[in-house]
Amino acid sequence: MAERAAFIGLGVMGFPMAGFLQQKGYETCVYNRTASKADQWAAKYGGSAAATPREAAEGADFVMVCVGNDDDLRSVVLGEDGAFAGMKAGAVMVDHTTASADVARELAAVAAEKGFGFVDGPVSGGQAGAENGVLTVMCGGSEDDFARARPAIDSYARACERLGDVGAGQLTKMVNQICIAGLVQGLSEALHFAEKAGLDGRAVIDVISKGAAQSWQMENRYETMIDDKMDFGFAVDWMRKDLGICLNQARSIGVTLPVAGLVDQFYGDVQAMGGGRWDTSSLIRRLRMLQRDYD
Repeated sequence: MAERAAFIGLGVMGFPMAGFLQQKGYETCVYNRTASKADQWAAKYGGSAAATPREAAEGADFVMVCVGNDDDLRSVVLGEDGAFAGMKAGAVMVDHTTASADVARELAAVAAEKGFGFVDGPVSGGQAGAENGVLTVMCGGSEDDFARARPAIDSYARACERLGDVGAGQLTKMVNQICIAGLVQGLSEALHFAEKAGLDGRAVIDVISKGAAQSWQMENRYETMIDDKMDFGFAVDWMRKDLGICLNQARSIGVTLPVAGLVDQFYGDVQAMGGGRWDTSSLIRRLRMLQRDYD
């Protein structure tokens, strides 16, 4: 018999991720807060939709979750209608939400009491990575839980690794976001400098992208940054949420993150410009606005 899966949260990431589970042979039942989105998914992929997280999780071998934040996660996992209330003994929950390490450990403890596993597995790769099934998944959990869940995760992942016990996945995602914050700000400053210096930005990137400055952000965002197109991608509001998690975790372990903290403030400026839903590469718009004021 085919293994059964549940997927809770059908945003721009979860919708295609759940689709890959169904296509890879897992009998998948989905739940979404807006029921019409779940019905749309079922019509497209041939799986089923449930009215509550509990109903979606009933009988599933694996329960995947991808929602907004710690509170959203608790709301769909705990309580009378939460996924934990429907999961069977021996099942494994994989949480793909970018959330705190603390909530991962909190939910893992509850899961252990109830007799099922828990893996925190935040993802990187954005909407395009989800739609093409090539996400990077950073996992925390026991070796046994990870080994059981990995084949299901591989349905939509290009890379999937266990980094340690529960919470390690979230901590690794924080490292990822800290890196991205500095990279995007650096790329924004570089392109803005090239622009003001009278250089052809595309020609410059064509040269330097073949050297030590190369990065995913450079390869995938430089053209839209030059063309000032920001109505796509990973939203500034989401990045500020993620950086808030990073900065809170840093304070709790006595680490300073001066660049990440500064870039977080810059994203606050972008939000004040009305750019909460712009792509994170919109940091260059902040520099252009400041330049206009200076000129």
